[in-house]
Parts: sequence; structure tokens; C-alpha cells
Amino acid sequence: MLPGRQLPSQARACPSTGKHAPPSEARLTAVTLWVAASHIQPGLQHAPRLAVVGPTKGCGKSRLLDVLYETVHQPMMTVNTSPAVVFRVIGKNPPTLLVHEADTIFGPKAGDKEDLRGLLNAGHQRNRPTWRISGPEHKPTAFPTFAMAALAGIGDLPDTIMDRAIVIRMQKRKPGERITPFRSRYSVPELHALRDRLADWLVPLRGTVAGSVPKMPVEDRAADTWEPLVIAADLAGGHWPARARAACLAMTRNEVVQDEQTTLKTRLLRDIRRVFEQEGGREALRSQDLLAVLIQDAEAPWAEYGTKGLNAYHLANLLRDFGISPANYRFENGRQAKAYARNQFVDAWARYCPDPAASVPPTPRRSSSTADPGKATRPSVRDAAHRPAGRARRTQAHSLTPGPHQSVASVPAQVSAGTDLLGVTDRSVPAALSVPVLTSHATDATDATDATDATTPPLTTDGAPPCPNRTPTTSPPAAARSCSGSPDDQ
Repeated sequence: MLPGRQLPSQARACPSTGKHAPPSEARLTAVTLWVAASHIQPGLQHAPRLAVVGPTKGCGKSRLLDVLYETVHQPMMTVNTSPAVVFRVIGKNPPTLLVHEADTIFGPKAGDKEDLRGLLNAGHQRNRPTWRISGPEHKPTAFPTFAMAALAGIGDLPDTIMDRAIVIRMQKRKPGERITPFRSRYSVPELHALRDRLADWLVPLRGTVAGSVPKMPVEDRAADTWEPLVIAADLAGGHWPARARAACLAMTRNEVVQDEQTTLKTRLLRDIRRVFEQEGGREALRSQDLLAVLIQDAEAPWAEYGTKGLNAYHLANLLRDFGISPANYRFENGRQAKAYARNQFVDAWARYCPDPAASVPPTPRRSSSTADPGKATRPSVRDAAHRPAGRARRTQAHSLTPGPHQSVASVPAQVSAGTDLLGVTDRSVPAALSVPVLTSHATDATDATDATDATTPPLTTDGAPPCPNRTPTTSPPAAARSCSGSPDDQ
């Protein structure tokens, strides 16, 4: 039998493990130590989750679970299980849960799975049982939840689970990149032999690890999650303690960056919704027009994003995970431009930044001539075109809504499908959308008539504004004057 301190190195160098684990050195170290920690989990105070996630299928998530199944302590592989099954199989010597296709459990179409999420959250720490009425006498019974668990799926798992997990982000192989194939007839016996040697070394040490308080490079929940892996590394000795702490720092910082990106993407969705609302519910906005408004918002981070501010590439990249991408739209005079359709954002707005005032009808937008001079206003597409600020480029804006002298013809727009930009979602851009094509019979947008707000209607001969849906006639008495149609029809 190999000495105990050589076993983690043996596991890390094993062709069936190393060649199928993530390419990052830190992640490979984390997977190796997580396997070792599973053999001492009865003596641990925390049971870290291993979140094996990837942006698409074919990233090796299932293969990594196969390797874990053959090496961890008492594996229990499951797909779309129920909470009742899980808390009944966990006991004083808990199994190692391996949850495959976790995206089908916690995805948007999975339905209500809060009980299972709560069980997985509670099982991260010892002495967090779940209570159920059990037996013919219907007595309240406490069921333990403490158990290590690995969950694999497409896209990120719920935040509460990711916060308790060591996150392994898988990637597809590059073309021409070669790995050692996993073949059960010779890989499984090799992994079983490694598992047995790990158990012979670590099981007798369970009593000693219960009182271990290793020095951690991180704090709070991150320290709770990584502590079992650091304990296993300290037991191995040699270069493993330093390697484990370096991996802990690197991977924890990486997840902090991921969280900041997620927060930034949610902010972008909110800001884009505001722009669409300011522009009166337009069906689509040109990419450059949308960028101009976002950059000119002094309260937003977009003018300082990257090295020269937010650009079209950045915008498309930030929206990719929501299944949103620009497409070719035909605008006035037959011109085509890259644009974003409003209906592409509806689902993402509802999921990631629901509007609490969605049920309240929006108030009409006031013109600049009647706005409160003491209240700051955010830039619109027209403002962005004629009043550049900061480092923003001067961008020619085009109105997508008909003016007082414009007519609208609704024709199918040419839309390029964005399925190659879909990330964790299972949606595609519609093949065709109906977007207004504007034809102008008036002068250019720089004409003096634009100085008058388009929302202010001309006065009739009797001094009152005309009513919609009414053919002008001789002005009747004021008491007899009526309007058919709602303000929205204007």
C-alpha cells in the first residue's frame, strides 16, 4: 500500500482522473481533495458541495461524475430525485450524493423544487435536520441532512447552492486536443483500487479530523466550504497544504468576479428596460443608439466599462447568457442596421429584474419644455444623438416611432437567428418579427419643426387640442365636444 501522503498525488496523476478533470491546475487540485475529503466526512463539520457546471452540453460534466462515482465514499448517483428519498438515505454514515442533470431540477421549467434546495442548503452544515411526520403513530421525526454532494448541470445552479459549493467550470475540448479515453473495463478497476487505498488511509483518521482547525486563507462561508479540503491536504503533507490554499484563493476570487459579472448583467437589463420605456415602447432600437444612451447615463458604469467604454461587442457579450443577440432590422428608407428587439428582453426582464411597478400603467412622458427644471432627467436616444457627454461618441440617432407627418407600414423584418449565442438558456431568437418600417413625407429630423415637441398636438380653430379618431369639422360648443379613444391611442 502507498504511504498516505502519496495517495492524493496518485489520484491526481491517475489517467482516469486527471485526463477527465478540468484543465485548470487549481480545479484539478480541488477535485482530488474533494474526493479525499469524502472519506472523512463523518468527522467533518461541513460538507462542501461540488458544483460541476458548463455553458453547454459536451463539456465533460457527466464524465467527471463517472470518475467521482468510482472514487468517493459510498456514492449515490441520482437524477431528478425527490427530497423524501434523499433525507431517508442520509444517516450517521452518510453517502456522497451525486446529482446528475441538476439543471432539470432547478431550471426554469422544473417547477417547485424549494424543498430539495432547502435540503441541500441545510446539509452543508452538521446538525441541521429536517423534520417530518413519520410512522403509524405520526410522530415528528428528525432526519439528518448532512452529506457531501456533487451536482452537475448546464448553467449555474441556484445562488444559495453555488455559495456553498466549490465550483468546477467545465469547458469543451479544443479541436485536436487529445485525452485518454474513459473505458469501464480498465478504468473502473483502476479507480476502485485507488478508492480502496484512500479509504484504508483516511477512515482511521476520522476521529482526529473532528478537532482539526486548519489555518484558512479565506473567511466566513468560503472558509467553511474549503476547510474539509484543506484538512485532507494537511493530512497528506508535502506540497499539498500550500497547493490546497493556493487553489482555494484562486477559485474563490474567480467566483467573486463571476458574481460581479452577474450583478453587472442584471444592471444592464434594468438600464435597457429604462431606455425602451423612455423611447415610448418602440419595437426595436439600433445597437449604436442604445449604446449612446447607456454611455451617457452618468449614474451607470457603462462609460468606464472596459478601456474605452461599452461597445457593441461588450453589449452582445453581456447579453449572450440571456439568449439575447442583435439582429438585422430594416428601418426607414429600406436601411438595415443591427438592432435589439424589445420582445427579446421580456423573458429576461421577468426572470432577473422584475419590475414591481409593472402592474401600474406608465405615466405619459413629458417634453423637455414642460419638465421640472429642478429634477435631473436621464438621456434618451434623441438626447444621446445631439448632446454627447463624457467619452461617448457623437452618434446620429434615428427615431423609430412615427412623427406627426410619418406613416407606418408593418412588414416582416429580416432577423438572423442567434442560436449560436445561447448560453444556459434553451431559447432561440424568432425567425421573423413584425417591425414597423417608417416612411417620411416630412423634412429631415433637423428641420425646425422638430423644435416643437411631437407630443404637443396642434390647436383647432376654437383653441382646443384635436381629439383622436375624429374628423375635423366645424368646432361645436365646448360642452358638446367629446373624444373616443384612450390616451394611449395618441
